[in-house]
Amino acid sequence: MPAPLYQIPLRRIDGSEASLGDHAGEVLLIVNVASQCGLTPQYDGLEALYRRYRGRGLAVLGFPANDFAGQEPGTNEEIASFCRSAYGVDFPMFAKIAVTGADRHPLYAALAGEEPISWNFEKFLIARDGSVAARFSPKTTPEDPAVIAAVERELAKT
Repeated sequence: MPAPLYQIPLRRIDGSEASLGDHAGEVLLIVNVASQCGLTPQYDGLEALYRRYRGRGLAVLGFPANDFAGQEPGTNEEIASFCRSAYGVDFPMFAKIAVTGADRHPLYAALAGEEPISWNFEKFLIARDGSVAARFSPKTTPEDPAVIAAVERELAKT
């Protein structure tokens, strides 16, 4: 039976339909991102992580959200353009969603459960079977040894 996360409908940043099922069998790093946040430079580390491990089955997935201090005010088109031009982002980006509050997207309801998302750039590592393997705070950078170790541990599993 497919993992419940894989069945949640999503939209890519270009508006096309998607789901995490498109990435079934891969290790996923899901991140709520924002373009005008003090943590925005983490895009560099996320892209580097993606380039380093995508050949081994890692997908970094960015989900823009404007939930914290209005730090992602742009349209999907503006966000995509910014990410490409400022940070060379090549990892999959999705349409802007809410990660907190009454309008919270079902993906984030499933990922976080009752524990709230604390800020932009919170990270969820999803195992190949679709379960949450690890969660990292916004201040934990993609280059952090704990993130690297968790990614490598999950990639080593078959």
